[in-house]
Amino acid sequence: MNISFILLQIMTDTSVVNNSEQGISLLDLLFKGGYVMIPILLLSVISVYLFIERYNYIKQTGKYDPYFLTHINQQLKDGNVNGAISYCDQSDYTIAKMLQKGLYRLGSPMRDIESAIEYMANVEIAKMEKNLSFLSAIAAIAPMLGFLGTVTGMIKSFYNISISDNISISIIAGGIYEKMVTSGAGLVVGIIAHVFYVYLNNMIDRTINDMEIKTIEFMDILHKPHA
Repeated sequence: MNISFILLQIMTDTSVVNNSEQGISLLDLLFKGGYVMIPILLLSVISVYLFIERYNYIKQTGKYDPYFLTHINQQLKDGNVNGAISYCDQSDYTIAKMLQKGLYRLGSPMRDIESAIEYMANVEIAKMEKNLSFLSAIAAIAPMLGFLGTVTGMIKSFYNISISDNISISIIAGGIYEKMVTSGAGLVVGIIAHVFYVYLNNMIDRTINDMEIKTIEFMDILHKPHA
């Protein structure tokens, strides 16, 4: 008799849960995660903002005129070093700022010219990498916050069960699934932030590679300015 009553109770509770949650929306589900969802959602907004801001900056840094070095070469052939420097100064491209430092050092040993360009390159690389550490931190912190929300929620759920005279499947399942929302949300935000971080780093690597190629071509021009 007791077993039949327990089975009937389980079937009734499960039916109630299914009926009540059948039409639940994603927004309602997120709200059920509790207060821990606030910092998780805040981290998601910050990660998207950082990605868009860094993406635009890195993309702008990597732009250059394909005829830029041809024009510089022609200026040097004509012996117009000041014209080459002025052309770099008027350009908005990052590579122009780097090569301008090298043009200022013309007449010095090649190693000094390379050092000046390398110094400017390091400055630009540091600018591109600005705030990327925050994306890496979000990728690590968001899942931990989600797990924290789940743990605290589980503690509360089991505490409510311990003081309740009526232990039912609806109380257990409802408390558990609501708190698991924070873990899911934290993992999603962490994964997205990590993808953003990796993608931006790949963009920086490609930009650095392009800078190195242009620098080598520029140094070849200096070695044979009248070619």
